[in-house]
Formats: sequence, C-alpha cells, structure tokens
Amino acid sequence: MSVLEEIKIAFIGPGVMAEAMISGLIRNNIIEADALHASGPRLERVEQLQARYGLHPFTDNAAAARRADVVVLSVKPQMLDRVLEELRGSILPGALVLSIVAGAPIKKISQGLDHSIIIRSMPNTPAQIGEGITVWTASTSVTDGQREIASQILGALGESIYVKEESYLDMATALSGTGPAYVFLFMEAMVDAGVHLGFPRRIAQQLVAQTVRGSVDYFEKRDDPVHLARLRNQVTSPGGTSAEALYYLEKAGFRTAISRAIWAAFERSRELGEGAESHRPDSN
Repeated sequence: MSVLEEIKIAFIGPGVMAEAMISGLIRNNIIEADALHASGPRLERVEQLQARYGLHPFTDNAAAARRADVVVLSVKPQMLDRVLEELRGSILPGALVLSIVAGAPIKKISQGLDHSIIIRSMPNTPAQIGEGITVWTASTSVTDGQREIASQILGALGESIYVKEESYLDMATALSGTGPAYVFLFMEAMVDAGVHLGFPRRIAQQLVAQTVRGSVDYFEKRDDPVHLARLRNQVTSPGGTSAEALYYLEKAGFRTAISRAIWAAFERSRELGEGAESHRPDSN
C-alpha cells in the first residue's frame, strides 16, 4: 500500500516539473488524481491539467494549500518571495512542504511561511519522462513518515538521493540540475560537426544520441566498478583518431570550461538562495 493513501497534495506552480510529478504519480498508481490540486495564476493552464489528469484546479494558492497534507513549491525562484507571502498562514500545522525551487534554502522557505516542516529537493529535466535524478534533504521537523512520503513523490520523477547536509543541494543544482544543458550542448556540437562532415542532420542526430546513450549504458552496466578515465583509455589507441580528437579537446581547455561552467552554476544557485536579483539572460 502506498504511504500516500489518503494524502492530498497541492502543487503551487503548475509548470513543467509539477506536471512531470503529477504525471508520474498517476502513471505509477502512487496516488489518485482526485487527491491532487494544482494552483497557478493562469486559469487556462490549471484547467488544462484538470482535463489531462483529472485533478482539482485553483488560481488561489492559499486555498489550494489549505486542502493539502503536502504542499509542493514548484514556482520559479524569482516568484518565490511573493508566493511565500501568499501562503503564509495557510499551510496546515502538520503539513509537509516540499520545494523544488532552485537555490531556495530551507531557512528562507521556513521563515517565509512561518512553518518548519520543509523538504528541499533538486530534480532535473529527464524527470519529465521518469528518468531524472533528484537530490533532497529535510529539516529536523520532518518525521520519518513524511520522509517516506517525499521519497515516493520524488520517486515518480526517477531516482533520488537523500543527503543530510543542505549544502549539497546547491552542488546538485550545478551538477545534475543544470547538467542536462551541458549534455545537450555537447550533443548539439557533435551533431553540427557531423553535418559539417557531410551527414544529413537526422543521421547525425541518431548517431550522436545512440553514442551517448550506449556510452552511459556501457559505463553503468559493467560488473566491475571502473573509473571513467579507464573507459576512455580503452577507446584511445596510440596515434589513433580518438587520441587526435582528445588532444584538441584538451588543448582547447575542454575540462576547464566544463569545470568553470559548473562552478558558475553553483555560485548562481547560492545567489538565488540569498535573493540576489539579476537581469542576465541566464538568470532563469
């Protein structure tokens, strides 16, 4: 029996990640649609979710939260302060608040809501197809039962990793939360190179996608744990094509660029947590 039996969940912010959670929960028979509520400023969006999944639509965040045992905060970081103000005083005393808001620390959410039962998590984009990975942590007020509830909810998105230290969440935001963007950019560059060589784009995309997928599967399905450098060495013959290509990647500072990009994402996550405003194009 699911620990979500007789639990009601309100999603505050009916965006892509919220829909991924809703879809996963229903698809995996973890909870009934009648126990789900979704609230957002656009009536057409929540009605779209109602038509698609059978949940209850709201445009009043506080009204949705008052009906829930679990309140999922799934708004953009820039909207969090306003949403916390709207919800303050509307969370049931024993309700669990589960945040997927990038960069928002537990302390900020707790103070904004005047509520101490908080779980902070960081999922990533593949969660939309149930293949994501989420890093999460909990405040000291969260019970063991509520941790199990959170585990089942986050499990609808794919794999999850619980950590005791909240500092790991900003690291996860930079590494796995933002990670798909790095992978897609790398794949895009490979596809463009394939087109430049003379492949039709559809063939280049197929070759790149299967190369990435197969490489990950080969790494994960080996019986013996192995360092990635060893696998790279296995496909790098002395004086061969891989050696030549890797030489140019190293010369171009490929590793340094990746490392600096992840560090920049980490710092931006901490800035968002501190409430720093930015008008940079990448601030979303």
